[in-house]
Amino acid sequence: MTRLYDKVALIGLGLIASSMAHAMRRHGLAGEIAGHARTAETRKAALEIGIVDSVHETAADAVTGADLVVLAVPVGAMADVAQEIGPHLKPGCTITDVGSVKQAVIDAVAPHLPAGIHFVPGHPLAGTEHSGPYSGFATLFENRWWLITPLPDSAAEPTARLRALCEAMGANVEEMDAAHHDLVLAVVSHTPHLIAYTMVGVADHLRRVQQSEVIKYSASGFRDFTRIAASDPTMWRDVFLTNKEATLDILGRFTEELFVLQRAIRMGDGDKLFEYFTRTRAIRRGIIEAGQDTAAPDFGRGKAG
Repeated sequence: MTRLYDKVALIGLGLIASSMAHAMRRHGLAGEIAGHARTAETRKAALEIGIVDSVHETAADAVTGADLVVLAVPVGAMADVAQEIGPHLKPGCTITDVGSVKQAVIDAVAPHLPAGIHFVPGHPLAGTEHSGPYSGFATLFENRWWLITPLPDSAAEPTARLRALCEAMGANVEEMDAAHHDLVLAVVSHTPHLIAYTMVGVADHLRRVQQSEVIKYSASGFRDFTRIAASDPTMWRDVFLTNKEATLDILGRFTEELFVLQRAIRMGDGDKLFEYFTRTRAIRRGIIEAGQDTAAPDFGRGKAG
């Protein structure tokens, strides 16, 4: 595989950044990988694992001389990081991110970048419920989508090179504008996570069901709610605060659909329920046929899932 960047700087060393490092090393896509993490514990772990060639106490030091900088920090921290690294960026370098929302990231980062820096926001639709540098693995992005949201004035070559990097790590890449990205993600990710958190919260408050019973019988459906509700709380707090309008829109539509089902159950309308479940089951089949999940009973997650 062809080296695409001489030096890549990873700002934040959690699941996504560490997986990028593993994948870039496996395929020879970067000459040097530098990293920065907020805590000394994470920086030490990154060196022990060997996902970076050098680790730095400050983001400014990490980006020096880099021709690709990846912002892999919570959305709420993007502005501060961009302000810190702006004066230290190599002229002509590319900046991207892996945030779950895009317009808020653009608003936070772009004002702090000097002229001549290529900002190409991105979002890999890949992950697990685990976090931290030890959670990364090289195949995380294989056959997963990586959405790129170039700015109106984004140059073609840096965008094409970033796309090539994502594809070389195994991802399928698609470009879209930031507003559409945020609406799509509100449907496929943000609102489902909010519902999962809510369902787990309901079980926690429903004292008529013992906690031991919730855990014991979780394979009946509750297990899969808890899987995504185990995701990083800082990240999801920032997602909902920064993608507020789209999430509230989809959440309102969800509430309307829920009322339809409530009425069908109350009225004993079996035909309505059957028709609804048949239609939504077809969407699940489409996800499997698109290679985005498996039809295995445990959804391919194994006993540890």
